[in-house]
Amino acid sequence: MLDQLLNLVKEYAEEPVIRNQEIPNQQNQDIVAEATNTVASGLQNVMAGGGVQNIIQMFTGGDQNNVASLMKNPMVAMMIGHFTQKLVSKYNMSPQAAGSVASQLIPDTLKGLIQKSNDPTNSQFDLNGILDSLSGGGQAETGNGGFDIGGLISRFTGGGMDVDGDGDVDMQDMIAKFTSRAQNNIGRQQQGGGIMDMLKGLMGN
Repeated sequence: MLDQLLNLVKEYAEEPVIRNQEIPNQQNQDIVAEATNTVASGLQNVMAGGGVQNIIQMFTGGDQNNVASLMKNPMVAMMIGHFTQKLVSKYNMSPQAAGSVASQLIPDTLKGLIQKSNDPTNSQFDLNGILDSLSGGGQAETGNGGFDIGGLISRFTGGGMDVDGDGDVDMQDMIAKFTSRAQNNIGRQQQGGGIMDMLKGLMGN
């Protein structure tokens, strides 16, 4: 999924990064990778903090998920701030220029990701696959070792969360299990160099 997200960022980076005269051409690839890392890590950190329901709501909000509404989302604002800081500290951009790039590229990428994940004709992106990949992936089973992500999504999008009328304890259990899985995945990635190292491998660096 990371390579697909990288390609999506490349699509939206044409104007704010590639054609930006304030960004040297030799930095283009690294900044695209940094933006990809910001989105992927940002979503991962929200999941690991117990906020998977916030991600599901953002992805399933329908027409309200335009750039203007995304800019007001605290998760998106966090990503924009992080990316802006990286552009200033790592790539020596002015705060104004960095803020302009981040405020365009991050919301545009997320809007594209949301649209593609909600497009039934697009087989590359779907919310189930995105959440599965960013939280560890590779666990399709729903038994003791796996996780029913589709079931969790349907709880939030189906209207009635407490399907069995038991006080919704099972919903909290699902979120807790997902949170733990996301935390463990971040730990594994950090031991292996993190998302940026994976992106450098994808880009041939």
